[in-house]
Amino acid sequence: QVQLVESGGGLVQTGDSLRISCAASGRTFSSNAMGWFRQAPGKERAFVAAIRYSGDSTTYADFAEGRFTISRDNAKNTVYLQMNSLKPEDTAIYYCAARRLGYYSASPWIYDYDYWGQGTQVTVSS
Repeated sequence: QVQLVESGGGLVQTGDSLRISCAASGRTFSSNAMGWFRQAPGKERAFVAAIRYSGDSTTYADFAEGRFTISRDNAKNTVYLQMNSLKPEDTAIYYCAARRLGYYSASPWIYDYDYWGQGTQVTVSS
């Protein structure tokens, strides 16, 4: 079982940067592929970025490529999402997710993730 707690969200202005974090409980974190998803009001939850269990492979949604960076620190059981050049359309609740043990690759598919945090709100003002 993996429990996830996101933090670091807030209100920023267009063009600002923000780093959000996801702290995981459990001794298997270093063997879990992780992902970030987001959900804007009235929209479905969408893929943002994912990282392989070892951190040596990542994948991004088109809108995130070049602006967002996912990383992880297995010693701290934490995964991060660095977001630069933020836009109002990035406003959403950002969710951290983990794949179950044994599934190591970074996946963009929401149904590949078994564990979810409660989310952190990111609001970008124009």
